[in-house]
Amino acid sequence: MEKTIILKKSDVEGLLTMDDCLKAVENAFVQDALGRVQMPPKMYLFFRKYDGDLRVMPSYLEELEMAGVKCVNVHPSNPREHSLPTVMAVIELVDPRTGFPLALMDGTYITDMRTGAAGGVSVKYLADREASTLGMVGAGRQAWTQLMAISRVADLEEAYVYCRTPSQRDKFAGKASEVYGFRVKPARDIREAVEGRDIVVTATPSRKPLVKADWITPGTHICAMGADAPGKQELDPLILKRGRVFYDNWEQASHSGEINVPLSEGLITEEDLQGAIGDVITGKIEGRRSGEDITVFDSTGLSLQDVTTAWMVYERAAESGEGLEVDLQG
Repeated sequence: MEKTIILKKSDVEGLLTMDDCLKAVENAFVQDALGRVQMPPKMYLFFRKYDGDLRVMPSYLEELEMAGVKCVNVHPSNPREHSLPTVMAVIELVDPRTGFPLALMDGTYITDMRTGAAGGVSVKYLADREASTLGMVGAGRQAWTQLMAISRVADLEEAYVYCRTPSQRDKFAGKASEVYGFRVKPARDIREAVEGRDIVVTATPSRKPLVKADWITPGTHICAMGADAPGKQELDPLILKRGRVFYDNWEQASHSGEINVPLSEGLITEEDLQGAIGDVITGKIEGRRSGEDITVFDSTGLSLQDVTTAWMVYERAAESGEGLEVDLQG
């Protein structure tokens, strides 16, 4: 009888690297651009009195024969009030031939890593090739994996980080400077973090614009990672009007990405946007045209990213014997 592999977070961490994630996420974008996937938009349950939500994210990569679903929460008050992560997730992988549950694994680490990788892929294809400075708004786990991924695709010389808690940004900057070997400085405010930087990352749960258009100079690439539910936004809509805006998936981005509020308010239209990053990777549309372009990547997080990354973890676990095998049908 076939068995299901169960993997804890520590198992997943030992089987996955950022280089793996960058390859898996880029491949997911390509498969989507080529029309070889089934991926309904995220489904949401809103726990409004707890300022949280639960999302269900299924997908099937038809050519690669990979299928699965992720259930993931977002509760921004968790770290402060419950000593729990803001984001927690579980991923199930299934055999497309039979529907058999091949694996059930912690998806929290995968979510952090594949989201960081999505930002890294956008930098690879949309940032100026000479980009060397990075500004980050947010100093949590997502900011860390953004830095991890971007440092692998860009030759960074300096980074700045801002969050509302001085001790957190100081701790982040100190640790990052040690790990990555270039100077990471805590910024006193958002403007200091982002103004004049070649690459900007926003990774917060904000529901109002944090980054003003006047702070963004020509040539900047922005990874807008935080807006992932209706009503969330981090960027001044003028940035989107002036820039070349790309998204991971139109249905999700228009519903819950950085562009969702400006679209609903009529400040921008679909015609103001360039298209999906997968179409840039496959050469269907043009990405950066000059060193003066401001480019924006609106990342909402795709089930395709989770499944391709988790599948890599599953295959390695099956080969190495990691995890716990159980007979769920018994």
